[in-house]
Amino acid sequence: MVENNVLKVEDLHVSYGPIRALRGVSIEVQEGEIVVLIGANGAGKTTLVESILGITHAQSGRVLFMGREITHAKTEHIVASGISLIPEGRGILPLMTVMENLQLGAHHVKGDANENLGLIYKCFPVLRDRTKQMAGTLSGGEQQMLSIARGLMSKPKLMMLDEPSLGLAPTIMRELFKTIVELNKTGYTILLSEQNARQALQCAHRGYVFETGEVVLSGAAQELANNKRVLQAYLGGVI
Repeated sequence: MVENNVLKVEDLHVSYGPIRALRGVSIEVQEGEIVVLIGANGAGKTTLVESILGITHAQSGRVLFMGREITHAKTEHIVASGISLIPEGRGILPLMTVMENLQLGAHHVKGDANENLGLIYKCFPVLRDRTKQMAGTLSGGEQQMLSIARGLMSKPKLMMLDEPSLGLAPTIMRELFKTIVELNKTGYTILLSEQNARQALQCAHRGYVFETGEVVLSGAAQELANNKRVLQAYLGGVI
């Protein structure tokens, strides 16, 4: 099988002082996939996505994006190369309008910054009617839509979403995962860090299970969903 890796992480080690946050983590994301990282809070998922983006610095190991090593590259250069992170907690600017937030997502894009608005309004039609509204007055679900939409403005080759369902009502959460699947169908490669293992595994192609900074299981999403260890630890014994 010919590999078509968008992202490859090899033997990554990260520490915060005496705390070993990542211990020899290796993952791959191939073009067109949704790959999910599941695990409890503090298992190392956020540390991994932040290390990929250069926010957190690795002690050892390598991160390769589109075949080029970016392990020690500056965050702004990594973002400009085609990686977008939708952070936990959304990270929108509440005192700016919806449109101003969107435009910030395209600040380094050459050419027409509004070219991707058509796709964004198709995925999130509510934002079309809220372009002049202050972002901080949106509901929690709408703020999450805006956060993802802002990431889309840069036309990323890889979208990373960190705990996107956190704090959302169940109905909004289900719509969010449907949108993630639709974005993938339009051609976006997605790395998803998510505590809600049930929903994440239902929409993903493959997954990695994290415990205390290590990958303890990996495989096809359906295989993980049927794995006894995953069932007991993350899915309440059933799926």
